[in-house]
Amino acid sequence: MSRLVARFNDGSVVKGATFDFSPSKDLFHMALASRPGENPLPVHRDDLKALFFVKDFDGDPTHVESLEFESPPPPGERRIRTAFKDGEVLVGTTSGYRPDLPGFFLIPADPESNNERCFIFASAAREVRYL
Repeated sequence: MSRLVARFNDGSVVKGATFDFSPSKDLFHMALASRPGENPLPVHRDDLKALFFVKDFDGDPTHVESLEFESPPPPGERRIRTAFKDGEVLVGTTSGYRPDLPGFFLIPADPESNNERCFIFASAAREVRYL
C-alpha cells in the first residue's frame, strides 16, 4: 500500500493508504490514517485536485518546496510546470503528460520534498506547460 495524501477540489485533505488507485479508474479506496480498521473511503476522481504519494505523513512543516531543478531530468522525462486553479504551482518531471488524459504523474523538482510523486488531475489544473 502507498502512503497517500489526497487533496480535494474543495480544499479538504485526507491522509491514508490505497491499494487500488489507477489513473484510468474513476474510483479508488483509501484506508484512512485517522481511522484504522474502518472500511476504506471510496474516493471519486472528479472530486480530486491531486494525490501526493508521500515519504511520511508529517513531513517537515518548515520546508519550503523549491521550484528549481538541481539536475537534468532522467532519460525519458520532461520538465513540467502545473498551475492549479487555486493558485498553487508544482514543478517537476513527467513521462506521461497528455492533455487528453484525466491526469499525469509528476516527480517534484525538489529532492528534499516529502512528496515522492504526485498524480495531478487535469480538471484541477489551470495551466500545464513544459519547461
